[in-house]
Amino acid sequence: MDREHYPALYLGADSASNNAQKEYLHLLRAEYFLLVCAAAFSMSWATEKHFLIAYALVFVAAAAILLFRSFRKPEQVWYRCRALAESIKTSTWRYMMRAEPFDDAESIRMPRAEFRNHLREILKYNKQVGENIAGYSSDEEQITGEMERVRLLSLEQRKDLYKSLRITDQRKWYTKKAGANKSAFRFWVSIMVLVYLLATLSVLLRISFPEIKLWPTEPLTVLAASIVGWIQIKKFNELSSSYTLTAHEIGIIQGRIDEIEEEGEFSDFVNEAELAFSREHTQWVARQHE
Repeated sequence: MDREHYPALYLGADSASNNAQKEYLHLLRAEYFLLVCAAAFSMSWATEKHFLIAYALVFVAAAAILLFRSFRKPEQVWYRCRALAESIKTSTWRYMMRAEPFDDAESIRMPRAEFRNHLREILKYNKQVGENIAGYSSDEEQITGEMERVRLLSLEQRKDLYKSLRITDQRKWYTKKAGANKSAFRFWVSIMVLVYLLATLSVLLRISFPEIKLWPTEPLTVLAASIVGWIQIKKFNELSSSYTLTAHEIGIIQGRIDEIEEEGEFSDFVNEAELAFSREHTQWVARQHE
């Protein structure tokens, strides 16, 4: 389902999460870059006043970025807004599929009211991110026309739609992410090994050329440490394994949908599937606070 068909609260949380993620990663890259620059300056290949001032400014800039990042805490905004967005998304699918607690009632007003109350409770529980989503899609609908249209479909139509636009889509997403993280892990490990080899070569060449005073050993060491930090922060290998397992779990769930013949069975199935979709993300967000 297209992004704009979700509730306004989801659009706001999703946009805030994406922007906070970009800000956090940009700040980290800048900090690592400045540390490598500082290591390059430490080689002391010049003693002029302007050189030393530039050297000092590198540390000032790195400290400023660190303080700004510590004050802003964009990583926490990223995690919390993502958790909020995914919680709203799974509730939206439950509403559209008429799954408990948004199952059929005497009047459509009852599940609508239940959904609005549910959003209110989610927002209340995540009130600390209220200022971060302010201004994002606040004038859009919380129960969109597409949500209402899908909800009115027959059981078979909703099953087909849920299978293609939710289950298959999620399985493809997790499979793609697993592959991307695996490739990224291999790439950065290869780069780190190359940096280690260059640092080793730099040290050994000093033996053969003692008259040369400038060797990039220190910058290469800091670069290697930065790469290690980047791999740890991004958790490439861990996420690859976790996403692969989730994709397999979704595949097992997917085969059961064709056996469903009643609304009650479908409601239970949707709730079980949504729990599987959100479990990995919830665990990942929790790991960020360990």
